[in-house]
Amino acid sequence: MEALTKDLWIFVETKEDGSARNVGIELMNPGRGLADKQGGALVAVIIGDQVEEAVKAASAHNADKIIVVEGPEYKDFTTDAYVEAMYHLITKYGPTTLMIGATPNGRDFGPRLACRLKTGLTADCTALDIDEETGDMAWTRPAFGGNLMATILCSNTRPQIGTVRPGVFKKAAEVAPHAEIIKEDYHVALEMIRTELIKVIKDAAAEIVDLEGADIIVSGGRGVGGPEGFAPVKALADALGATVGASRAAVDSGWISHAHQVGQTGKTVAPKLYIACGISGAIQHQAGMSGSDCIVAINKDPEAPIFDIANYGIVGNLFEVLPLLTAEVQKLKA
Repeated sequence: MEALTKDLWIFVETKEDGSARNVGIELMNPGRGLADKQGGALVAVIIGDQVEEAVKAASAHNADKIIVVEGPEYKDFTTDAYVEAMYHLITKYGPTTLMIGATPNGRDFGPRLACRLKTGLTADCTALDIDEETGDMAWTRPAFGGNLMATILCSNTRPQIGTVRPGVFKKAAEVAPHAEIIKEDYHVALEMIRTELIKVIKDAAAEIVDLEGADIIVSGGRGVGGPEGFAPVKALADALGATVGASRAAVDSGWISHAHQVGQTGKTVAPKLYIACGISGAIQHQAGMSGSDCIVAINKDPEAPIFDIANYGIVGNLFEVLPLLTAEVQKLKA
């Protein structure tokens, strides 16, 4: 389809209580500058049931317009209902770009919508820009197992669609709400929704491990040597009030659950402080944590790649270093 506007849309996914998931609000930050470059409006699109809190959040984070579709059929995410609603909105308003958070729902929703629209989709992006020569969105994502970063343009079809990892961007400071609220009365017949949510079984570990929202993360890698090696990592995390993370090597070895994994195939995080313990710093891991404000690396190998991006480095045995750090933190708290 042809773009009718130069507007940039951000799908603001909602939680069960109607509030916004972090990634949608995070995307409002780069979205503001990208919409200005495109010469269009920054539009938040919210689909759900009783989504007043999500509307307030989008309005306080630079949205020019907020399009809201509400109804009981949207309370729980279903691919059929959400794709039908978004397809209706896009064909009516004609945005040039749509950004979706790469959450489990977003990764299901985006490809189905792109197929319906006969347009392209760039998945799992970690950087965004506007190409100066073409004016197209430049979507950057890891490629070839994370060994290089590819920048992809979608020049021939509209809208340009991409999913963006949570935690890649930080929320902007709140502003005075000024968004125009557009309420679309669009409903999907129940017979069109081929799936029914019967029961939600919470993953207890995933509920407890909030890596994306953590201010401090202490992560362990292959260097911890085994599941018992996470004991000093967890002790330091407890002392700091931090969340425990892990590299893929530690997770694949079965030493800690996948809910803790940071990196290309785990969570993308951007805490104020990231402490990497026994992590070599392969590019796949760096892709998930290089946006941290301050990185402290502890590794006995002085040539480990993690030191290339660390603000502070300690060359030493983590089993000697971590107890010392934990003791010092506890002294400061006493």
